[in-house]
Amino acid sequence: MRKSFTLIEILVVATIIGLLAAAALVSYAQLIKQSRDAKRKTDLEQVRAALEIYRSNIGSYPNGSNWAVTLNVLTTPIIYMQTLPKDPKSQTNSFYYNGSDTDYTLAAYLEGGGASCVAGQCGNYCNYCLGPYGQK
Repeated sequence: MRKSFTLIEILVVATIIGLLAAAALVSYAQLIKQSRDAKRKTDLEQVRAALEIYRSNIGSYPNGSNWAVTLNVLTTPIIYMQTLPKDPKSQTNSFYYNGSDTDYTLAAYLEGGGASCVAGQCGNYCNYCLGPYGQK
């Protein structure tokens, strides 16, 4: 008599492997989102540090609400940062900046969620904000 697997046994094993693969894929997707969020937070912290150095040299923060145009002062003529960070997923300037002489808000959208932190700005999508004294 031949020893072989029945169709039911093969289907059970295939189903178990499929479930394990699906669970691994979901976990991997969550890890990727968390890593992009961590990169966004780190980028905003680096910009915040550069803004503080800029303020200590100039005496005020850059005025304006355009990320690339207003914060261009951090890259030229005195270099506080080599380049302004870009979003790790879209590779565009999807960060937000609004500053006055004495205060500023840096904001980004985190995929992990959170409450809106910049009312009416950033398309109501920003859910992580920093200011001169840390997270807002």
